Amino acid sequence: MTPSNVLLIMSDQHARHITGCYGNEVIRTPNIDSIANRGARFDSAYTPSPICVPARACFATGKYTHRNGYWDNAHPYDGAVRGWGHELIDRGHHVESIGKLHYRDDKDSDGFSVHHIPLNVVDGKGDPQSSLRSDIPVRTGNHDAIAAAGPGDSSYLNYDQDIADTACQWLDSASTAKNDKPWVLFVSFTCPHPPYTAPTDHFDYYHSKEIEGPYRGKADEWSDHPALNELRRVLEIDTPFSEEETHRISAAYYGSVNTIDDRVGEVLEALDRNGFSDNTRVIYTSDHGESLGQRGLYGKFTMLEDSAAIPLIISGPEIPSNQVIKAPVSLVDFHPTLIEMVTGENSSQESRVDGKSINPLFTSEASERSVISEYHAVASNNAWYMVRKGTYKLIYYVGNDSPIQLYDIDNDPMEERDLANDPASANTRAMMEAELRSYLDPEETNKRAKADQAKLIASYGGREAVLGQGTFINSPVPGENATFVTEDS
Repeated sequence: MTPSNVLLIMSDQHARHITGCYGNEVIRTPNIDSIANRGARFDSAYTPSPICVPARACFATGKYTHRNGYWDNAHPYDGAVRGWGHELIDRGHHVESIGKLHYRDDKDSDGFSVHHIPLNVVDGKGDPQSSLRSDIPVRTGNHDAIAAAGPGDSSYLNYDQDIADTACQWLDSASTAKNDKPWVLFVSFTCPHPPYTAPTDHFDYYHSKEIEGPYRGKADEWSDHPALNELRRVLEIDTPFSEEETHRISAAYYGSVNTIDDRVGEVLEALDRNGFSDNTRVIYTSDHGESLGQRGLYGKFTMLEDSAAIPLIISGPEIPSNQVIKAPVSLVDFHPTLIEMVTGENSSQESRVDGKSINPLFTSEASERSVISEYHAVASNNAWYMVRKGTYKLIYYVGNDSPIQLYDIDNDPMEERDLANDPASANTRAMMEAELRSYLDPEETNKRAKADQAKLIASYGGREAVLGQGTFINSPVPGENATFVTEDS
């Protein structure tokens, strides 16, 4: 592969199916779609963990959560496990970030040589309540925060404009700089992560549209699964939203996605006007998805497609246009992939990371690929896992109270028919569970995660001290302070 620059754009909490190039006929995403028109769209890309901090740690390290130990939003990435950024810096490349990282601290050696306006976890600690794995408290204020969706301004919208402006300025400066080696610029936005707020013009546009209602969005249609029921309880969404509220939330989310597309367009225009388009590979992705009312769920967290599936679109030198790749891929695959794209050589850490380069998929499909995802955080008394291989996806819950789920995603994209207890699918279920266990021991990993989390809670003075501090709805942007909420607030 010929070495090139890489412009890596990441949004936060972008549901894959709410993108024009993935078939959504309501959303307006012409700039993101243009990357797909010039390049490749991955139809089976997944987050390695459907929550911000662990997903980004896997992205940074090329290792799954059970191998890197960044379990939840209270275990932020600190650079102790080296990743693709470290390797590229060691090879003499500029690797810079603009915007949201959600790492521990920008003073850490985290694989970026320069950080521009970084957003990291609160106080270098993140959310300690994320490590509570029994008698899990309700996230007070979450229901009202979702119900407040609508038009207006937010610190996230303003911050994303600052991120785009900084990226454009960086590209303007880079056009006159003497770079003898390809660079990597990581541009990381906060939206469409809640708050569900959109600029008035975008909100009004979608509020006037017939947005298809959430699949099984009415309370009597919700999936009656113990793990999902507990998630609804903890997130304060076990009381359904009204039809008016549901439509307003959807319109705000769609408007936020539209706004991210606007920001992507500004960055792509700067890339083009500075003469970088022909020698830069452009990547658009997100850290995880968003349920947006499907099955009565909001946010990420689950292993269902709305939450675990992510957009992944790549264009640039040696990447065929209008290509659709079905093979399952993951954010952990970025480690070997980026090293090859930037250097033209294999990663020196290739045998030590979990990720596999996706670059060969541009010339041939790999039907035997598989990926996993794991979750050890908010509202989970025990771990949840997912494995995707071929057309099938298995969801495995540790413990006897939450049954395994098995879906044929290609033929059942909405996950309507659970095949886990279908006698005709018994061999498939056994094969998929064996595939998951080829990566990890679900029960042992669950015990190890909970032991590490218990140690962390103890280091903060114990459960009552952590509960007394409270939690916050969303991470604040640079220059703002977190507003903590307790059960008594």
